[in-house]
Formats: sequence, C-alpha cells, structure tokens
Amino acid sequence: MGKILLLNGPNLNRLGKREPDVYGHETLKDVEEQVRQLVETKHYHLDAKQSNHEGDLIDWIQAAEGEYSGIIFNPGAYTHTSIAIRDAIGSVTVPVIEVHISNVHKRESFRHVSMLAPVCAGQIVGLGTKGYQLAAIYLLEEKE
Repeated sequence: MGKILLLNGPNLNRLGKREPDVYGHETLKDVEEQVRQLVETKHYHLDAKQSNHEGDLIDWIQAAEGEYSGIIFNPGAYTHTSIAIRDAIGSVTVPVIEVHISNVHKRESFRHVSMLAPVCAGQIVGLGTKGYQLAAIYLLEEKE
C-alpha cells in the first residue's frame, strides 16, 4: 500500500472559522477526510499533519523521503517567506504539489510570489478545497 502525506501550514487549523468568505466553511478535518476517502479508493494510505511551526513542516518533508509517494502541501503564509521550506522540498525526491484554497493572484501583491513553486512538481490555486483532491489525483495517477 502506497502512502501520501498531506501537510498544512500555519492557520490552516482554523479552516471553517477563519475568513470563511475567502477559505470556505469546510474544516481541516473535512478536507483530510475527503482526501483520505479518495486515496483509499486506489489502496493508498493518507497521513495528514498540520503545524503552525516552520521547523515541524521541514522535519516532516525531510522524513518523507523513502516513506511517501508524494506530498500534498498547503504551506499557508510560508509560501511567500520560507527559504528553509523551499530548501527542504528541494532536498527530497518526493514530488510535492503546492495547494492554495484561494486564488493568491487575486489577493494582496505579497501573495503573488511563491518561494516554493520552483521546487514543487506543481501548484494548484484558487479551486477551493477541491485543489487538495486534484493534487491527490495527480499523485495517484503518476504512480500508476
């Protein structure tokens, strides 16, 4: 059985409560369950983790090497600021799909630049929480 890692960064534990007009009403648990059900149809296992701390995310990315087939990652605000997370992603061979619920290109200009995109396999933005499922579908199809 293959494994996929779902990582969520700062403030994503507040999904459903934080700015629902931007991020929707689904909770992080809802998102995790939707992705879990999807990957299980292909006999994969999903591990889901969230942290507001950069070092935790880096540790999980590094530990994914040889353990996971892919990473679905919503880095939150670290997208725009974290060279350390960029370096962690660049240091592993596990494909990472960067996901953002909102269309970051329709928001404040500081959100328009991703430090991580150049080292990710792909990026999905602005499709709501459906972006997580689309990332999972991509990773599952790449492994077939």
